[in-house]
Amino acid sequence: MVVEPPLTPHVEKPGPADFRDPVTHTEIKRATVWISMALLVVGVITLAQPLMLIVGGLVFSVLLDGGTRLLGRVLPIRRGWRLTIVILSAVAFIGWVGWFAGTTLAAQAEALRSVVAFQVERLMGWASGMGLLPKGERFDVGAQIAGSVGRLTSAVGTALGAVTSAILIIVIGIFIAVEPRLYDRGVAWMLPLRHRQPFYVISSRVGATLRRLLSGRLVGMAFEGVFTFVMLSLGGVPMAALLGLITGLLAFLPNIGAIVSGVLMVAVGFSAGNGEGLWALFVYFFVQHVDGYLVVPYIARRTVDLAPALVLAAQLIMGALFGILGLLLADPVLAGLKVTLEELSRMRAGEVVE
Repeated sequence: MVVEPPLTPHVEKPGPADFRDPVTHTEIKRATVWISMALLVVGVITLAQPLMLIVGGLVFSVLLDGGTRLLGRVLPIRRGWRLTIVILSAVAFIGWVGWFAGTTLAAQAEALRSVVAFQVERLMGWASGMGLLPKGERFDVGAQIAGSVGRLTSAVGTALGAVTSAILIIVIGIFIAVEPRLYDRGVAWMLPLRHRQPFYVISSRVGATLRRLLSGRLVGMAFEGVFTFVMLSLGGVPMAALLGLITGLLAFLPNIGAIVSGVLMVAVGFSAGNGEGLWALFVYFFVQHVDGYLVVPYIARRTVDLAPALVLAAQLIMGALFGILGLLLADPVLAGLKVTLEELSRMRAGEVVE
């Protein structure tokens, strides 16, 4: 009779399909992160337009909320009534701009496009005569630049083509402004409990910063538009009303808006004569210096201070990724990101958040 040796106890180890294995668990977490990032990039590319409409609605809701709070300082009525007054005022202003641009300024807009194209061709001809550009490429380059400026100055056609997007932004903004805390709680509900209070703090800080930033931007737009119109009218520059309106609207875009409005202003001025052109050049530099050294610094002290180069880089990147909406919303998005990162840094450093 053969006596077999006793079996030694065998300890089973987790296999690669067992999620309790620390190595497997770590690799799954890494793969999940990379897959999530890839899906996020694909989602941003695929849903770029809806995402920008939602962000635009958020920015518009901040404007409505800021106007409601400001109105509450002088009109002690319920928030619902104050918000209704602000919404009606905003919609009335948007409608007036569309009607004014579509009826009073439609012919001037076409004339402005022709004037700018002619002035660009003159400039390209002069550069070609000086040997700065090849003669064979003069008209091609001029046509490209004139076409680009023409698209920028076609405010009426662009507004009519984007009316659906504008309506969606307005509707989203109104819904959020009516009950902002409802959406705050909805987003916070998806976060772990330990992250909800910091989220409320960051959301409040971002909202306050954007309200001050956008209110200051509106003040700057009104100043540049009205002052440009008055100064150009005094100097006899044609299409002063249209140039004032374009300058005021483009003032929402730091850096880029000032350059585009200045090119249009000077081109129209020199089309009427050297005196008008020099006056338009003076008006442009005078308005920009007053706005840059008086209005903007005063606003920056009360809002988030953004470096001009950083704002320009954000505009170029978001404009390339998301088009005109990305260009318009680059500044508020950058301000919100900066405040968020600052608050997260303070929280991680253990500072007391007031």
